Amino acid sequence: MEPIAGTALYPLHRCKTIYLVRHAQGIHNVAGEKDFNAYMSQDLFDAQLTPLGWSQVDGLREHVKKSGLAKKIELVITSPLLRTMQTAVGVFGGENYTDGVSAPPLMVENAGHSGRPAVSSLNCPPFLAVETCREHLGVHPCDKRRSITEYRPLFPAIDFSLIENDEDVLWEPDVREANESVTLRGMKFFDWLWTREEKEIAIVSHSGFLYHTLSTYSKECHPTIRDEVGKHFANCELRSMVLVDRSMLGSDSSSFNYPGKIPAGLDLPSDVADKKHVEEAQKN
Repeated sequence: MEPIAGTALYPLHRCKTIYLVRHAQGIHNVAGEKDFNAYMSQDLFDAQLTPLGWSQVDGLREHVKKSGLAKKIELVITSPLLRTMQTAVGVFGGENYTDGVSAPPLMVENAGHSGRPAVSSLNCPPFLAVETCREHLGVHPCDKRRSITEYRPLFPAIDFSLIENDEDVLWEPDVREANESVTLRGMKFFDWLWTREEKEIAIVSHSGFLYHTLSTYSKECHPTIRDEVGKHFANCELRSMVLVDRSMLGSDSSSFNYPGKIPAGLDLPSDVADKKHVEEAQKN
């Protein structure tokens, strides 16, 4: 029987399942599609979701719950921009927040002029803001973030501890980050995921970041897979991927593997015995 080309095996403990999400429709998406020059407008600074964007969030949230995915995700990582955090908490957060509950909300009522109720942090995974998965940096005000001091009261239960600077020191008004730089940043981000113990991780990011990063990873794939992985994300689209540790970046041992030979005993396999018998016969 001939082996099937492209089939491969890999140890489960050297794999993670990641759920990649592009943010829902933002006000910059609408303005920019009508007039590209609108991306230069200060009115789009740290663009928030549109009402349609929130409807997209509600649709994905329903899918995540019905599919059982909501119970599998151990960590939600989000880019620290308003539209990604709104999307992240709207899709993966707890139910609507109610007074008297001691846990801080993931998002307070009307955060970012959303007109939405507060979102609870109960019965959902932890949320972590990470700068490395931001959109192209520079020039476009929609891709510049607010200070973390401004974000914390809006998203009290999101963990911002990994962000080193309160102000956005990465965004430059006159220099747009090159595609190659975005790709390298994305690859570093995926490598960093191996420092996390979680195996099922949702990541809410941006079109450019996802496109350039995934296009690089898919270069060696079959053309059909390459097209599937590398195409641009729609607003609020979710794709499930398996991240494989081919470079031994992770150090986790398998929680399912069992060493066997407990209690210890003789267990020489017949094929090994056959090989030893042939080798000994050849020596003689």
